[in-house]
Formats: sequence, C-alpha cells, structure tokens
Amino acid sequence: MTNISEQLCRELRLIVGDDGVEIQPKNLVDTASDATSQHTSANIVVYPRTTQQVSDLLCFAHRHTLPVIARGSGTSLTGSNVPIQEELVLNLTRMNHIVEIDPQTSTATVEAGVINGDLQHALEPFGLFYPPDPASLMECSLGGNVACNAGGPRCLKYGVTKDYVLGMTVVLADGRILHLGGKVLKSAVGYQLIQLFIGSEGTLGVITELILRLLPRPKAYATAAVFFADLDKASQAVTTLFSRGLLPTAVELMDAVTLRAVEYDLPTGLSSETGALLLIEQDGYDQDDVQRAILMIEQLCRENGAVQVQVAVDQEEREKLWKTRRTASDALNRIRPNKLGEDIVVPRSQIPEMVRRINQIAKQFGLLIAIFGHAGDGNLHPNILFDQQQAGQRELVEQAAAAIFQAALDLGGTLSGEHGIGLLKRDFLHNALEDNVIEMMKGIKQLFDPAGLLNPGKIFPMQDSAVQEGWLIQLSARNHLVTG
Repeated sequence: MTNISEQLCRELRLIVGDDGVEIQPKNLVDTASDATSQHTSANIVVYPRTTQQVSDLLCFAHRHTLPVIARGSGTSLTGSNVPIQEELVLNLTRMNHIVEIDPQTSTATVEAGVINGDLQHALEPFGLFYPPDPASLMECSLGGNVACNAGGPRCLKYGVTKDYVLGMTVVLADGRILHLGGKVLKSAVGYQLIQLFIGSEGTLGVITELILRLLPRPKAYATAAVFFADLDKASQAVTTLFSRGLLPTAVELMDAVTLRAVEYDLPTGLSSETGALLLIEQDGYDQDDVQRAILMIEQLCRENGAVQVQVAVDQEEREKLWKTRRTASDALNRIRPNKLGEDIVVPRSQIPEMVRRINQIAKQFGLLIAIFGHAGDGNLHPNILFDQQQAGQRELVEQAAAAIFQAALDLGGTLSGEHGIGLLKRDFLHNALEDNVIEMMKGIKQLFDPAGLLNPGKIFPMQDSAVQEGWLIQLSARNHLVTG
C-alpha cells in the first residue's frame, strides 16, 4: 500500500467504519478495472454510506493532498473510473437507496449508487418511467450515468440524461457540499451549475444524490425488426424515416457481423440476404396511433430496400427483439479474442457516409469492424475485433480507431455520444475541440478543484502517463473492450 499509512487508515475508519475501508489486494482487483477491462492497481477503497461521509472523506483527502476517484458499479467504457495515480477510491455502491418517488411532481430522489434498472422497476407501480436506458441499465449506477451523461436507445425520442436531472447534491474537492436545483421543472436563477457536473466524469465533484424528472409510462408499444440486404441501404432508410417527419422511440442498427454473432445464442431467422437490421420501436398512449405509425415505418423501409419486416405480436416477442440488441456487444466477443468498442456521433444525414468510411477503414487496415448503435440519433458503435497476440495488431487497432475518430469529425460529428472521454479518448480531445475551448474547460476544473485531486488524468491529455502505451490501455486476452 503506497501513500496511505496505518495512521491514515485509522482516520478513514473513523469516518466510514471498519467495514468501510478495504486494503487487501485480493479484494481490490475489481476496483482497478472497468467494463473496458483496463487493468491497473488500486491501493485502498472506501465505502461511504452518506453524503456527510463523502464530505468528510474529501476533507481528509484535501488535507493530505491525496487524489480521489469516485466510482459506482464500474461500467465505464472509457476508463474514466480506473485508478492511475494510486488514488483513494470512493466506491459509492452502498449509497443505493431510492429516497423518494413523488408521483405528484413526477420526480424520484435517489442516491448515486442506485442501479438504473432498479429505479425503472420501482417506478412501474406508479405508471411512471425514467427514459435514459443505457445497454448496461441492469448494472450501471445513476451517479455514473449522470457523470458521463449516458444515453440509450430511447434517447432518440426522449433525450439523454442531462434532460432529466432537476437537482443534485454534489461534494466538492475540499469537502464543501452543494445542493443544486430541486423538484421544479423550470429555473432561471443564476448559472445552471448542475449542467457543469453532468458529463464531467467525476473531475469537478462527487455526485451523491439526484432528483430526476419522470414521465408517464407509455401504454402502447410496437416493435419491428427490419432486415436489409446491406448496411448502406439500412443507413439510407434511417435518414428517409426522419425526412418524412416520423419520430420513432428508437432506431437501432446492427450490421451482418453483429447479427451473426447474436444468432448463435438468439436465433433471429436471418436469411442469406441479410446484411443489416434496424430495430425500430414506436410508443405512445393510444394503441391505434402506435400501430398506424409502425405500419408507416414498415412501408417506408420496404420502399427503401427492406427485404423482410417482423413486427412483434406480443410483449414476449418485443423483449426477445430487444434482447438481440442488448446482447450485441457481448456476442461479438466470440469472434476475436479482443474488441475495442468505439462511440462516435455524426449528424443523422451523414450516417450512410460514416458507415462507408468505417468499412473503408476496415479494409485499409485489414481489420474486422462490426457496427451497431443508435442510428436514429447518429450515435454509432464501431467495434474493432482483433487478436492482440498477433504481431502488429495493437498498432493497427490504434491507427484504425484514430481514423474513425477523424472521419466522424470530418463529417461534422464528434468523439463520443454517451461514453465520455476518460482515458481512451483524452489524447484526441484537441481534434474535437478548439484550444481556447479546452483552456476554458481547464479553467473550470481549476476553479472547482484547484489542487487537481479529483479523478486526475481523465478527459484532458497528459504529458506523461505511467499507464498508457501509445493510447490504447492494457488489454488482457479474452478480456474485451466493450461498448454500449
């Protein structure tokens, strides 16, 4: 254990109790990685149960100049909560209480460690729902969702996490506690500080509690699997749907590589003609309106080259179709030993061209790249499949990923739609943002965290790093970098 003496451990136990401090290396393994399977090392993890304990811990870290990482359930896809400087890790998973569901104001007050899916289930008896639905919703914590401004399939129609945060409690680097916002739907009082913390990846403060806006749960759903002969036709169909004024709840894309990986576990009735699938869902409050909308969508897709359309006839079939999409990333693991899942966004009109460029990049570098993602809002997840044991593969993957980033930027897009920057993309920040914008962001960081103790080394490029080799962080054979 480095930088944390026995005396300091005793101080920590006075704050969180004996069972709230972990220093045994065998129990720290999971805390030193995330969903990208980046493996570093953690020296000490503390498990606060209250906002006051978090405040006391940050006061402690501030006094002793200890860097700190706040961590939830570890589903980050960019290495944003992986320790790299022997940080004190604040694991918030014990702060997992749904404090209140208020049907009168359509809000939920939750602690940061509450799992997204647990909140979704708790809301069902009230006829309410929380729209943001990341692929990892049964595992990811709401505090992490807010810290990374998470998205999900439904965000096409309903918006992303930032659109549903009405209030929060956040602890600053020196231990000060801020209570921001509340249950009101509108506020024009001063700077909207809440939005600074959303998407900040734990670099400005530690979010401990949230007040979330809820919506009435739709009463009707219609879900269709639309098959195309090739990926280009599928991506062209996406742009056509919106040019005709339709707004589905979700439009998810999977290419042939992804579909055949999924088919192994979840047979979808694919034909040899299938080159891509669009999973399209419409929801609403009137069944007839929803059915009319899905029929219009089916007709437009057929006019744009769909070779087969399957509309779910009941909830069981609907769930099966969504399981196909949600297991896509894991299914790709069987194709190659390693996988780098990316997260880029382009204007919706540029989806066909972005798909073409990804395929060109795959050919250029001799790599297999599977594509799936939230095509409805231009958020694609190219997954580079490879074997790092083969000489030169690692370098090719880095080059291909850099080419994908640049292609997205050239088409008016950006580096991330829902995963954030973390470690994996920090060296590309200058490609996406002007220097004066980055300097302004660093100024905000300096204001909130002048000593640079909160999640150091994330978002902003660093001159030196003890972790990185190139920019792609350690990959373990059979451990995969995954995407949402």
